Amino acid sequence: MLGPSPLRRLAVKVCVPAWALLAGPAYAEGGIQDSQQVQRGRALLAQYQCGACHTIPGVPAARGEFAQTLRGWGQRSYIAGRLPNRPELLARWIAEPQALVPGTAMPSMGVSASDAQAMAAYLFTLR
Repeated sequence: MLGPSPLRRLAVKVCVPAWALLAGPAYAEGGIQDSQQVQRGRALLAQYQCGACHTIPGVPAARGEFAQTLRGWGQRSYIAGRLPNRPELLARWIAEPQALVPGTAMPSMGVSASDAQAMAAYLFTLR
């Protein structure tokens, strides 16, 4: 039996990665987020009062206008206009923004690494 044609091999190489990108960063990074982690992240965004500065869909009373809206976060390319928007980097940004971009307006809120991961998981569901 013959293997796949060269054209089919090319289609697989081109189409599969393109499909993964269209599915969003959470898929491209290799994980469909656990729903409990996502819901925990949503609750933590309210607990840490991120909505005082940001508008965050799905988070009650998160209607801040001081900072950029987080609507559609999962489709964004960059964090703070500088850092690649990836789940692990977003979690670091949430936990220690000044370490990544000194002088940024984003304050350090004392968020633990595990809480930041959950918060990032929720933000990546926003499309």
